[in-house]
Amino acid sequence: MLDRTKAPEFREIGNISLKEPIKKKFANGLPVYVFQSPEQELVRIEWIFANTYLDGQRENPLLNSALSALLKEGTMTMSSAEIADKVDFYGAFLVPEYSFDTTSLSLYTLNRHSQVLLPLVKDILTEASIPQQELDTYLRNNKQKFQVSIQKNDYLARRKFYNLIFGEDNRYGRTPQLEDYDAITRSQLIELYKKEINPSNCTLIVSGNVSDSLLQELEQIFGIEWQGAVGTSGLDAPILAQGSSELAYEEKDNALQSAIRLGNQTIGRTHPDYPALQFVNTLLGGFFGSRLMRNIREEKGYTYSIGSAVATLKHTGFLTIVTEVGVEVTAATLTEIEKEINALKTTLAAIEEVNLVKTYMEGSMLGSLESIFSHADKFKSVLLNGMTLTYYSYYMEQIRNMSPEKVRDIANKYLDFDAMVKVVVGKISQGELLHQAVVN
Repeated sequence: MLDRTKAPEFREIGNISLKEPIKKKFANGLPVYVFQSPEQELVRIEWIFANTYLDGQRENPLLNSALSALLKEGTMTMSSAEIADKVDFYGAFLVPEYSFDTTSLSLYTLNRHSQVLLPLVKDILTEASIPQQELDTYLRNNKQKFQVSIQKNDYLARRKFYNLIFGEDNRYGRTPQLEDYDAITRSQLIELYKKEINPSNCTLIVSGNVSDSLLQELEQIFGIEWQGAVGTSGLDAPILAQGSSELAYEEKDNALQSAIRLGNQTIGRTHPDYPALQFVNTLLGGFFGSRLMRNIREEKGYTYSIGSAVATLKHTGFLTIVTEVGVEVTAATLTEIEKEINALKTTLAAIEEVNLVKTYMEGSMLGSLESIFSHADKFKSVLLNGMTLTYYSYYMEQIRNMSPEKVRDIANKYLDFDAMVKVVVGKISQGELLHQAVVN
């Protein structure tokens, strides 16, 4: 019987063990990674495609996100409703996903339904029709969402932040305008579909209860029958241009709150300092006990929530600090954020605080490995960055080796408030624009 009057014994987290996939290559060259877990009833099959763009056109991520959303909305033989009904009937999920660098289609199903559902997915990946009616509905709905979203301060701040941190002429920094939706045509989407959705541009990750018969079905349908692909060449890295560090301020007369976003381009996961930067970010604003939360939420009461994050993309990484505060404390919040960043650079953190963050990050890593799907996700993250699972051993080692001195050194190397993009949408009280110049 568990004695709940006694706290559980403290134990340090040892080395984590990540499952290695079985690697295969189908006859058409499609790379396949299999994570076997017989005790898991479900199987997840992910078809992952590198985003491509139409020749001779400015990179338009809106086309890629539209293609992702419309992939399963009709084929040459089945309507959107028929596809949805069949997937639902077998208790499965078919989920398209879009990100900055990839588009994917994931099937969650019981193993025994693969003979019905795999041909359905093949139909989607080879014979999608992107019906005009479905496209019209998608455009109408998304135009309405856009018109609602641009009334929200946080949405406007996020758009301006991406424009400034990456520049507006590339796939990372370009944000849609209302007229961009009207410019999308079915012929463009069909052209992009033929260029992007093919085995030469695909990676297949299969996890869960992966039987031998399922693998044979996958190889027959997606290795032998899936042919005739148009070869795709790797995309060049986008030309990124971080904008001015002067305060970009958009005033809203009736605003009760201001949306604040700060940040800058930084290193990605492939850089040796990335785990250490993640550590410093966690201490600054990456968990509920962070300095920004303690200062600006708990002590000052300026906001309900504030946080920071370090994100990695295929060709860069970026740091972002996000919050919404009352208009009367907008300027004061910027001042406090600057103080916290400078404190990390000038004053050694207490060893107790450093150890707390170590424990949190090690526990978060361990807690993120709850199922075979989690192991597959960890692998996918490094695979798409050209890395291997050895990265996670390096990551844990770097976290354990963090010290107050290393925190200060990394903060000085990568955190510079004066060089950060700073966006405020809302209102700053008269006379409180601080020392920053204002960019409208």
